[in-house]
Amino acid sequence: MMTLMLALGACSGRESNKRTVTTPPPEPATQVIKSDAEWKKQLTSEQYRILREAATERPHGKGYEEFRQQGAGTYHCAGCGALLFSSDHKFDSGCGWPSFYDPAKAQNVKLSEDHSMGALRIEVTCAVCGGHLGHRFDGEGFHTPTDQRYCINGGALKFVPAEKP
Repeated sequence: MMTLMLALGACSGRESNKRTVTTPPPEPATQVIKSDAEWKKQLTSEQYRILREAATERPHGKGYEEFRQQGAGTYHCAGCGALLFSSDHKFDSGCGWPSFYDPAKAQNVKLSEDHSMGALRIEVTCAVCGGHLGHRFDGEGFHTPTDQRYCINGGALKFVPAEKP
């Protein structure tokens, strides 16, 4: 009975609400499509606003502060678990949101034009579940190999620390 309760707890979305998890979530084999009700049940209200309603979290918030403290590891979609970014490509741009200069798994990151704020921006979404992650900015002069900044909402990510040798 206890094993069944633990298994049900793991499937209920409670583990998915944590920003840092100890093991990588399972990599989705196909597109993840869920109803609005299923997303609301799985995600916290903050994650839902970011991933499903394309909201932006407050700059310099809890997610950003945690990001600044995190060491080596990988960043996965908080909605579906797809690998998105790696600490190998992260940097502190000072903008108040987690920043990366390149995705860890490019096929899991989708870019599209966003005209919602009256100017052209490049929206970054999870290619697996369609969740909004943030925006990409080019040519800002950061000393990174790509001169790009993937400005990502911390609430859209799950961090998995690298295994210690």
